[in-house]
Amino acid sequence: MTKKNKSALSEHTGISSPEITSSNAIETLKAKRKARIDTNTLVSSILNKNIAALSRAITLVESENHKHLEQANTIIKACLPHANKSIRIGITGVPGVGKSTFIEAFGKHLTSQGKRIAILAIDPTSSITKGSILGDKTRMETLAKDENAFIRPSASGTSLGGVARKTRESIILCEAAGFDVILIETLGVGQSETTVHSMIDFFLLLKLAGAGDELQGIKRGIIEMADAIAINKADGENLKQAKLAKVEFNRALHLYPPKPSQWSPKVMLCSALQNEGIKDIWKLILEYKTKTTENNYFETNRTKQNKFWLIQTIENELKRSFFNKKEIKEALEAQLKLIETNKTTPFAAADYLLSLNKSLQ
Repeated sequence: MTKKNKSALSEHTGISSPEITSSNAIETLKAKRKARIDTNTLVSSILNKNIAALSRAITLVESENHKHLEQANTIIKACLPHANKSIRIGITGVPGVGKSTFIEAFGKHLTSQGKRIAILAIDPTSSITKGSILGDKTRMETLAKDENAFIRPSASGTSLGGVARKTRESIILCEAAGFDVILIETLGVGQSETTVHSMIDFFLLLKLAGAGDELQGIKRGIIEMADAIAINKADGENLKQAKLAKVEFNRALHLYPPKPSQWSPKVMLCSALQNEGIKDIWKLILEYKTKTTENNYFETNRTKQNKFWLIQTIENELKRSFFNKKEIKEALEAQLKLIETNKTTPFAAADYLLSLNKSLQ
């Protein structure tokens, strides 16, 4: 009796899938993907705290597609009357300071008190590959599973300071979806924390003890914008250094003039890993909100921010409109070649392009 040669590569007769059914299912799936979700349905779902609808709306806001932009603007306009009921907190710090660990510990503390929190985390975009890791849900694994928390990582793109271009609109959508606290995590690269400052109520700066950046922080001017400084990883052998750093930062804060908010920034110690000092920071933020609400700075500041973003939006749209014109694109390429061969200057080239744009209007 001969032994049959069996191979893992041998072909066996199987049951073929019904062609018509498979084809119809694929076409239906494609149609669903292409179908434009009704704006009113999307708005209604957001107001009913539907997370899937909120995610879809933020995707529309971040899209570069003109039709998506029109729909996003309609959604934002409808959601605006239901927004402005949260406290917006910006959290920044150099890479390695423990921002994600801190935000997870801070977020868990808030959700344990019945608060709903939205985290808009800005991920760095590679200037070479244009890609982003978008790994905040991985770094905040426990918080990501919390039904009262919403984590939305966004690519920073080319925005100065690492703030995603549409973060401002995303805040409005999250507030309309009923989130009590909005946390904005930034890159902390020190390029332009001013952009972060222009969209939040409370600015929290995370620092490390013994990192040698006390004076660097002063030089960059970030401390001047901070409403509180939290020295993270203040535990174990680091505790002594953290206490010394607290003294140094307190001295630094006295170098600055009083804030328009009439708030005196505080320096706190915390350990996100050990969950120490977290509730004290939240208590401090509530004290800030109470004080600034009583002296009317809270609302005045938000109105000022809205005016700032009006100008920013106009500038962004003018820039987009300018560079998307076919004639400008062609002329820009020609001017760049002239610059390469030293046949014109950047200023003369700019004047030419601006004049061309004017003639096209």
